[in-house]
Amino acid sequence: MLEITGVLTPAEIAEVRTLIAGGQWVDGRATAGPLSAAVKRNRQLDEDDPAGRRAGAIILDALARSGVFASAALAAQIAPPLFNRYGRGEGYGDHVDNAIRPLLRGRMRLDLSATLFLTPPEEYGGGELVIDGAPGVKLAAGDLLLYPAGSVHRVEPVTFGEREAAFFWVQSLVRDHAARAMLFALDRTIQSLATGTPQVVELTALYHNLLRRWSTP
Repeated sequence: MLEITGVLTPAEIAEVRTLIAGGQWVDGRATAGPLSAAVKRNRQLDEDDPAGRRAGAIILDALARSGVFASAALAAQIAPPLFNRYGRGEGYGDHVDNAIRPLLRGRMRLDLSATLFLTPPEEYGGGELVIDGAPGVKLAAGDLLLYPAGSVHRVEPVTFGEREAAFFWVQSLVRDHAARAMLFALDRTIQSLATGTPQVVELTALYHNLLRRWSTP
């Protein structure tokens, strides 16, 4: 799991929340498979809602300027962001995201899942994101949690207020999680060093040669 802070600015958070507030919300079970539908209790913005598409474009633009996200995800494709809302008593029990997601043209493999929190944590109770039994996560508005799509995860029931978030999936150039983690650590180390030294050049060459070896079409 990786927490990425400040993906959205306060102004972008406000704009996204204003856009989705007036959108068409549907029962979240309408987009779930039979197993997930049995444990899913939330609302989801209709995937074809124009407001959701505009809000999703804001998020994609924000991701494009995030060096940490680019380094960690090594994204080949990013699915259009979707939006969910949990009110009091609503939650999402243990489930695993699908391996493949159909797109308008073709399909994509889901290597990474991402949740972008939109509601300040003090405005709702519960709603923690629990991944593979680790302690629950509840981030500040505008912060992103990136984690393996194959993990078992859940959203704890909300006890008061409403929890709004965007969520999406990534197909990575490097499908192996361990290899991607090593590349991320190497890239962050390179970024922390003084540029122009022979050692940095050697590490940079190592990074790109490993990326060539491990990346998939």
